[in-house]
Amino acid sequence: MNGHLVAGLVAGYGIAMPVGAVATYLVGLTARTSWRVGACAALGVATADGLYALVATVAGAAAAPVVAPVMGPLRWVSACVLVVLAARAATAAVRRYRAPRTAAPRDGAPPTPARAYTAFLGITLLNPTTVVYFAALVVGSGSGADPDRLGQAVFTLAAFVASASWQLLLAGGGALLGRVLTGRRGRLVTALTSSAVITALAVRLLVAG
Repeated sequence: MNGHLVAGLVAGYGIAMPVGAVATYLVGLTARTSWRVGACAALGVATADGLYALVATVAGAAAAPVVAPVMGPLRWVSACVLVVLAARAATAAVRRYRAPRTAAPRDGAPPTPARAYTAFLGITLLNPTTVVYFAALVVGSGSGADPDRLGQAVFTLAAFVASASWQLLLAGGGALLGRVLTGRRGRLVTALTSSAVITALAVRLLVAG
């Protein structure tokens, strides 16, 4: 059982630790809103990782062939969603910076924790790399014909915990960043930088495909 636990933790950190576009957006969102919103968004990402880990452990070798025919369209949809998010964040930052200092902020209502959770769950589910990653791990492990249901559950839970702990760490960093960069110019610079990074990573996603 310890083997399944360690394998799940390693797999969870392996898919979560590379800081990509979603992680960058998570940090930026937490900096602009609150730790509670960022934490719920982080748990949305971790839930998607856990779901894909469950799919991979249950379906095994069948997971990758099912996703392979739609890999291209899913990659395009994922990139488009990220570009739209980047454009919206940049536009809101410029409008906020240009607004008169005496005017009330016009950011619109910040996302609720539930909305942030749902949005990041959907964004992460659109990434086909996650299910292929977990499927490759499961297939490569060469488990026996008799499936170990308890081992599968432990692996899935461990992957979720690992991903959640890393995403919550990123959200915590975003909360600290939000306390420091409270000036008008600082918020503009960080929002535009975040949008540029997200756009670049979206383009890289398409080029890599």
